Amino acid sequence: MITVPDPDPSTAPSRYYPADFYKLTNRRSSSPASPDSASPDRVSSARATQNRQTAHTADRRAFDRNDAPPCVAQPPIYRLRQASVKEESFLESVTTTIPPIPHNDDLSDPKSPESGSCACCCRCGRSDSWRTSAIQGHRRARSYTGPRTGISELTGVSFDPPQRPPPEVPKVFAPAESPLEKLPVEVLDEIIAQLALDSPPSGYTPRNVDLINCLLTSRTIHVATINTLYSNITIPHSAIFSKFLARVSEYPGLGTIVKRLDLSHFTSIGLGRSRQVNSEVQNMTSRTLLRCLELTPAIQEVLLQENLDDDIDENVLCKLFFGLSKLKAVDFCASSSKPFAESFTSAVTTLIDSPMNLGLRRLSLHECFTLPSSVFETLLPRLPHLTHLDVSHTRITDNALASIPESSSLSHLNLGRCTQISGSGVVDFLTSHPAARDLVFLNLACDIARYRLLWEVDVERLLPALPQTLRSLNLNGAKIRRWHTTLIRPLTKHLEELSLAYADLTVHEVNSLFRPGPLSSSPSSSPSSSPPSSPVSSPTRDYRDTEELPAPWVQPTVHYLDLSSIPAITQSSLFSASCILLSPTSLPLEVIELGDKAISSLRECRNTNKRLGWVVKELGRRGWYVRDTNATGGNQSGRRSWKMGAMWWGMRKCPVAWGEVGGLYGHYMFKK
Repeated sequence: MITVPDPDPSTAPSRYYPADFYKLTNRRSSSPASPDSASPDRVSSARATQNRQTAHTADRRAFDRNDAPPCVAQPPIYRLRQASVKEESFLESVTTTIPPIPHNDDLSDPKSPESGSCACCCRCGRSDSWRTSAIQGHRRARSYTGPRTGISELTGVSFDPPQRPPPEVPKVFAPAESPLEKLPVEVLDEIIAQLALDSPPSGYTPRNVDLINCLLTSRTIHVATINTLYSNITIPHSAIFSKFLARVSEYPGLGTIVKRLDLSHFTSIGLGRSRQVNSEVQNMTSRTLLRCLELTPAIQEVLLQENLDDDIDENVLCKLFFGLSKLKAVDFCASSSKPFAESFTSAVTTLIDSPMNLGLRRLSLHECFTLPSSVFETLLPRLPHLTHLDVSHTRITDNALASIPESSSLSHLNLGRCTQISGSGVVDFLTSHPAARDLVFLNLACDIARYRLLWEVDVERLLPALPQTLRSLNLNGAKIRRWHTTLIRPLTKHLEELSLAYADLTVHEVNSLFRPGPLSSSPSSSPSSSPPSSPVSSPTRDYRDTEELPAPWVQPTVHYLDLSSIPAITQSSLFSASCILLSPTSLPLEVIELGDKAISSLRECRNTNKRLGWVVKELGRRGWYVRDTNATGGNQSGRRSWKMGAMWWGMRKCPVAWGEVGGLYGHYMFKK
């Protein structure tokens, strides 16, 4: 404890006393006094009336006695005799002159053991109620009872207007020094690729305008934009093809960037020209097409179609099969002219005595029904890396199908409307061939007006052997009876598309695929007999008498269901209380394809459709009853990786390249 002797009153000025409190706080004598500024007489009176209160603060006791010792935490503060006090109104400032606090090295740290702590209200700097505020360089108190002078002293806040920071000047970078240009090439290519339009061309509207603008930005951005702009080339008209060919001929380096040549939208309709006039223009011919392929040596995907079948001669086909080492996918959709068939046969014949294999992974001969069977028997064994094969409506045979190399890994297989294959040959291939173990898309549809591919025995052999990876299964035209629902029901746990057109099913059997419960029992009629070529008197296994333990119910994953041409599925049966297809119980089911008669009836029931939350949609020859996601609050998208860009459900053509579906490909995939 440090003891400081009292100063001599004759030589040193006296301390501040409670009587001076109103001068320091700008209070008049008539204003109410604070508890700390009470006079000794009033304090003595208060203590006389409150004699039972024993807890008093040290500063009150100090003010009660005139001879109270000064603060023991630091030397006493003396009032200057020359200090002047000017009393003004309450909101006006008080001019006081207060001497600086003497500096003591030993007591500079208020938290040190030697200095101790002070609980008084004086400006000694040792009280916890005092804080240093960096306002105009003064020490000010923020406690309620501390001495305050002026509004700044009362609030502890400076009223100086805040200074706004100066506006930021945009940085000007030197060429090739901006942060965007310094990104890695791979990252910059991905950013620029987001500006490319993947939508099909419509008329003569300019496409990829943003990419064209990026070409004028800088050299670095120009190079990245060129890679994106020339990576996928879409040719809707012969005039655009002529401009592209001229550009690539002038700058051959641009041809090495091309990865896809999309001619699926090519047409002469809208140009005011016939096919004969088009041939006279000489923009798109077999010679110019061959020249285009020669200038694009790194091309990986070529999409052709029936509007070009006269221009696809033997030289073009030999260039596609043997002259492009990086080619992975080619599509000849609906090319069926006689010159095309002859050129294709001549080009494939060169492979008969050659051990060479082709590097193609995705091949589409959809609707190429003029090609002879020998073409498939020669071509398919030369495709050891095949993953996508679309031979719908062609003359493929069982021997050609079985000749696919075992090293292939088919994920998409379309055998719809192939009249030269048999049900037993297809089932043998799908159940025993190593290439068919990981199928995702399988189309076995047939036209029952001409023939039937799968009979009852074929269905019972096929359904249990289908892989768990399957997502789309088309059994339109197969002989499906009521007891086959036992085999179909497990498939609904991983299938997303299921087509059962022309099946012999009732509403009750269809309901059993989407709700738990016992399956249907014996049919009302015996199985019909098969034709002489495939005699079947009864199913190989009677699933009607099989007793199985009830398994835990798993919600189906079917989004699309084709029930067209089923006599039991009508507008009245769908609206009946016994049908659950339109109720939330069948979710995630959202699309039901129906025949023309049922769609025509549903089209007239606008109020009922709105109440149930379903709408009728039609395109080409097909019609769908679609769950209205806006009414049900759902927001499900039809995009799937195995669709390769297609958005709708129920596709009937196998895609071979990623991208939005349009043009002639869209017609064969969803309209026909």
